[in-house]
Amino acid sequence: MSDEPAITLYRLQACPYCERVVRKLQEYDLDYRSRFIEPMHSQRNVVKRISGKRTVPAIVDENTGLTMSESANIVEYLDKTYGDGGAA
Repeated sequence: MSDEPAITLYRLQACPYCERVVRKLQEYDLDYRSRFIEPMHSQRNVVKRISGKRTVPAIVDENTGLTMSESANIVEYLDKTYGDGGAA
């Protein structure tokens, strides 16, 4: 069994959309790993491989097998999965 967190957040430094997701992860006291990626959009191949897009933030949740991007979608997912109505 790995000591790595089940959630990985792909993000940029000082990205307000990424920070929105970070705040939500902290609100639910979820352990996560940050992977800071290339600032240049055309160089974000790591994110493209995992989510199919080069946009950030992107999240991989190994607890549920979910991979997604777009901060609003991620926040909604975290609320549903780990919030008051969530199973975790």
